[in-house]
Amino acid sequence: MRKDAAVATIGRMTRRLSDLLPSLPAYELAGPADIPITGIAYDSRDVRPGFLFFALPGLHADGHDFIDKALDAGASGVVHSRKPGPPRPGVSYLRVPDSRFALSPVADAFYGHPSRNLGVVGVTGTEGKSTTVYLIWQLLNLSGARAGFFSTVMSDSGAGEVPNPEHQTTPEANAVHRMLASMRDAGYEYAVVESSSHGLSPRTNRLGDVAFDVGVMTNVTHEHLEFHGTVEQYRHDKANLFRALDRVDHRKTIAGREIEVPSFGVVNADDPVSDLFRRACRGPVLSFGAADVPADALAREIASDARGASFEYVEEGSSYPARIELPGEFNVRNALAALLVVSRLRGIPARDLLPLLPRLKPVRGRMTVVDKGQDFEVIVDYAHTPSSFQAILPPLKDRIPGRMICVFGSGGERDTEKRPLQGRIAAEYCDIVILSDEDPRGEDPMALLEDIAAGCPGLPRGERLFLIPDRKAAIRKAFALARPGDLVLLLGKGHENSIIYARGAIPWDEIAEAEAALAELDHERSAR
Repeated sequence: MRKDAAVATIGRMTRRLSDLLPSLPAYELAGPADIPITGIAYDSRDVRPGFLFFALPGLHADGHDFIDKALDAGASGVVHSRKPGPPRPGVSYLRVPDSRFALSPVADAFYGHPSRNLGVVGVTGTEGKSTTVYLIWQLLNLSGARAGFFSTVMSDSGAGEVPNPEHQTTPEANAVHRMLASMRDAGYEYAVVESSSHGLSPRTNRLGDVAFDVGVMTNVTHEHLEFHGTVEQYRHDKANLFRALDRVDHRKTIAGREIEVPSFGVVNADDPVSDLFRRACRGPVLSFGAADVPADALAREIASDARGASFEYVEEGSSYPARIELPGEFNVRNALAALLVVSRLRGIPARDLLPLLPRLKPVRGRMTVVDKGQDFEVIVDYAHTPSSFQAILPPLKDRIPGRMICVFGSGGERDTEKRPLQGRIAAEYCDIVILSDEDPRGEDPMALLEDIAAGCPGLPRGERLFLIPDRKAAIRKAFALARPGDLVLLLGKGHENSIIYARGAIPWDEIAEAEAALAELDHERSAR
């Protein structure tokens, strides 16, 4: 089936409600059971005639308040967890304990359990998820397989790469299973899924019905405590990916063939939390690392430059030269994880995959170099946690001949404990820190930046520390201060296409904005 035809088929799918009910452990049905269901939606604006509408509780809105709008748009049924109001004739009302949790098994059944027809690789961690997903996807295809993926940045679910328009790593369950079904129907053999802690939590159950075969852990540090409550719960929820490996029948029908998909875990041996993931599943767990610890795949003699990194790949005591065109030692680790996954899935020795590594492309907005001929470096990256700052800032500081100027902020209505930690690490390694809007959401932008500034009291304001909420102005300030040999880091936005404020989102493209600011700077200097 052609890719575009596969995508179109998903849009024409119809099931009967009675066929979806067995997927639910508990429910109360009021109304007809044998109605046709033509689609699933949790946003009333996405409802079309014949859809099943899920009324989900949310942070700022409750789907139960939009049931009438969904019915006006043609919904045939409603899944709810509290009283929906006066029933309408001919409409099926399905009451469940938790409508958000129920979305996953129903969507899985509606789309025909698509992950049972794909070899599914899940990638979780605090940092490196999107890049590792992208590298595994590329390496699978370069090795001769047919694979799709979805991540924070991009996806390919059957019609080629497209950007992810949402600020959401793992989408809601109906989108997860729709994309997996599209991959299956396009003839793909594998799916690589970025698996966030939110998506792996039973509180959202976005990934609860995905038949994972492989779990990858990049690292686990400090993030999203506003959702998980404690670091321990955050780690536990991420490890659900590895627990899921034991619940799946790995004998699958893929592209018309019965296949026993290899099932295993891959962990970062340099991270002490990896032991939690090892213990979370009964199957084999492979490891990678770049420190002085035992691992199945090791990188030694790493030499980073502005464009990438060269290293010695060590496996079973033998050493092989390797190169990636992605800057940063942390990307060497991401590449090692991809090597282990693809080698075991495809039955190809990892050393035979090394010649493919230089062909791997970086993720847009991840250590992306912006070069318009200026006499200082500009790099755009998504780093937005203390641990990601600690990973990228020291090696960059060691490499550059001049000063390091950093522009970043922190997400509003998210983990507040990390803000002064971001400031402290930035102040330790950067010569100039410019704090600016990332996604303030409902918070006061300047108050949020003051939270970060509390971590860098040693930087004199107006000289080495600037608080400029307007991100356009902040970038231009950084470029105006830059001298030959300096490095300007633009962190936190990466690939994202908007900045979210209380009044709504405004369009944003960090790379395009950097290029425009550099063009303005060049024009100004030429006019002098």
